[in-house]
Amino acid sequence: MDLQFLGATGTVSGSKYLVRHGGRQVLVDCGLFQGYKQLRLRNWAPLPVDPRSIDAVVLTHAHIDHSGCLPLLAHQGFRGRIYCTHATRDLCEVLLPDSARLQEEEADYANRRGFSKHKPALPLYTEKDARQALKHFSPVDYGRTIDLGEGLTAQLQPAGHLLGAAMVLLRSADVSVVFSGDLGRPNDVLMKAPAPLPQADYLVVESTYGNRTHAPDDPKTKLADVINRTIARKGVVIIPSFAVGRAQALLYYLHQLKVDGLIADTPVYLNSPMAVDATQIFRKHQGEHRLDREQSSAMCSSARFVQSVEESKALNGRDEPMIIIAGSGMATGGRVVHHLKAFASDARNAILFTGFQAGGTRGASMLEGVASIKIHGEHVPLRAEVALIDTLSGHADSGEILAWLGHCKTPPRRTFITHGEPMAADALRLRIEEELHWPCVVPDYLERVHLG
Repeated sequence: MDLQFLGATGTVSGSKYLVRHGGRQVLVDCGLFQGYKQLRLRNWAPLPVDPRSIDAVVLTHAHIDHSGCLPLLAHQGFRGRIYCTHATRDLCEVLLPDSARLQEEEADYANRRGFSKHKPALPLYTEKDARQALKHFSPVDYGRTIDLGEGLTAQLQPAGHLLGAAMVLLRSADVSVVFSGDLGRPNDVLMKAPAPLPQADYLVVESTYGNRTHAPDDPKTKLADVINRTIARKGVVIIPSFAVGRAQALLYYLHQLKVDGLIADTPVYLNSPMAVDATQIFRKHQGEHRLDREQSSAMCSSARFVQSVEESKALNGRDEPMIIIAGSGMATGGRVVHHLKAFASDARNAILFTGFQAGGTRGASMLEGVASIKIHGEHVPLRAEVALIDTLSGHADSGEILAWLGHCKTPPRRTFITHGEPMAADALRLRIEEELHWPCVVPDYLERVHLG
């Protein structure tokens, strides 16, 4: 069995791992690169393997940095099956067409406004491509053995992190390898703890927070602080948020804060059709998360759901305190960009980030203290307060990863550390080597290794 790293090396995006076994080629994840331009350009470059030669894809979860290239794969000739959990399939039915629509809308906007260097600006893929990709999905239950051909099998085990998220165990007669996907936290407010690490010969583990420890602070307290001081200024709180996972946690916390009287009864708007749909999917898969039906209903009733473009635009014209949750989580696209354009220049307002910001994204730039942000070819002054609550993250931190690994009775022959910025990946490598004495490596982009 051979393993090649087609993404998530030196970065937290673009997750793609190609496994070759006998005459079979299987892709674990197929995500979009995000952040720095040199990374985003990889989305436009030919895939290092012919999509027509890939027999199957096994998907860890629905986030776009893990699933967002599936429409492109289908457009370029992939004809196999895409295996994932039922909840991941349901979420991808929302996320992939939405990703395509955003790209088509942004290309159209760029062409109408004339700020793109490309004539004409084109989307990476279309909604038609996304719908075509969805036809290839074959959802399976956790723990079921998937026959990938020539003696290669796969199993999905709960990874926490997100509704439907899974770690992937691939097995042949001679060798086995686990892909952690994005690993959740043991005490997440929404998601259950990850399953124990399956026994395997090799491990590929994420390192998003490989050099950090989440602060013990109660995120509700920090959330209330930012909201209360912004409302006291008669300002608007803009929360860039991932539509799946983070948005639902925010709704749950905001509901609790209002019930406890810790924030004023300020209007909350969930301005992401994708997040609205994802919130309903949480109610469908009731047994996969910690909330009961009453809590799920309360979460859904804590905000006004914004669906139409007209409603979204109308929010930008309002001059009164409110809280707007909108995608995307790193402020790279979507409706939140238009809200930033409208509200970032007013010092009364606040922009609150609630998760990891990859290098090269607007979110990372704002947290670094830039004086302005570039939106649609224009430089918008950044006078609003910029704040971060990283305790809402759905990713395990370095200590939580080490604790998860530490329960493994027999260490893998080698552990590959991916899905992290260079400093985070190397810090996790060092901790695993020093504390667990496991052999580790941080692979390079397109590196190919033999597992045997």
